[in-house]
Amino acid sequence: MTFSMLRSAVAIGICACLYTASVDAQLDPLTVQIQPLAQSSLLLDIANAGDNLVAVGQRGNVLLYKNEQWQQVATPVITHLTKVFFFDDLNGWAVGHDATIIHTKDGGETWSVQMQSTKIEKPFMDIRFYSENDGIAVGAYGLFYRTADGGKTWTDEFHQELLFEEDIGYLNDLKAEDEALYLSERAALLPHFNRLIRLADSRLLLVGELGMVAVSDDNGQTFTKVDFGYEGSMFNAIQVADSIYVMGLRGNVFKSDLSLSDWQQVDLPVESSINGALVTQNNDLYLVGNAGIVLSVDDTKAEIITRRQGENIVAIAKDSKGQLWFAGSKGLFQLN
Repeated sequence: MTFSMLRSAVAIGICACLYTASVDAQLDPLTVQIQPLAQSSLLLDIANAGDNLVAVGQRGNVLLYKNEQWQQVATPVITHLTKVFFFDDLNGWAVGHDATIIHTKDGGETWSVQMQSTKIEKPFMDIRFYSENDGIAVGAYGLFYRTADGGKTWTDEFHQELLFEEDIGYLNDLKAEDEALYLSERAALLPHFNRLIRLADSRLLLVGELGMVAVSDDNGQTFTKVDFGYEGSMFNAIQVADSIYVMGLRGNVFKSDLSLSDWQQVDLPVESSINGALVTQNNDLYLVGNAGIVLSVDDTKAEIITRRQGENIVAIAKDSKGQLWFAGSKGLFQLN
């Protein structure tokens, strides 16, 4: 079996878990979506929208935290939503399965579809806007779309520079022989893009499957892979002052300065996969992960704040009063 075939087989196994939550797209989301227990169902991300919070998750669920209460709002989709991002207090986007992108112009009160395709059969895992009109959405198998008009139209991009060298040669040979097969293979060879963040110096940092860490200084037009030295999946990244942290599978967390060339492993007291991170105004860093783990990090050492058995924590955010909120497999909660 060739390297390309082996990698594709492994990736298919991984992504099978991503797609098991597909729902019947023929159902009307406005009549079936609102559920009394949505706040305690699977939620995958939280973001600040001015003084409010917005959480997203399974079946297109969106919850708005306003006036110290969580309330579910209707959305036009019933596919899983994996990530939510707000450019300012009002303009936000959420992404998810079936290459779904939805948009709000009123801080999360109402939503409209900007993109969705059951034919693509891949989830977006993150979205980031660097101006009111210019943004990027990324996801499984190198899914990468760009907009220059606030999301009215999205254009796909293929970033060959993020392939393994063996796959670049394989695709180049295939393109000369069979264009259709080339396009089919190309769609499965890039790693999953799990998180895209904008650094304080305006560079974009992209992390993903198979230890992929890459940086761009031209708003994602091109990326340069970072010599990282770890082959496990990275799920998230965050900047803390002049340091960059990347985190992922089996409790592997690494720290570097802004050069992204000198990585140190953070000593974690657990081996749980780390999914989410938050840095406060005082540069306090919190990490959350599987097995209900919540950690505080000081430089390259971490300690457990709490551990909630029987659930996985995916995201963390702070509300306008400084209270921490967590989202995961059992919904939204605060620490007692």
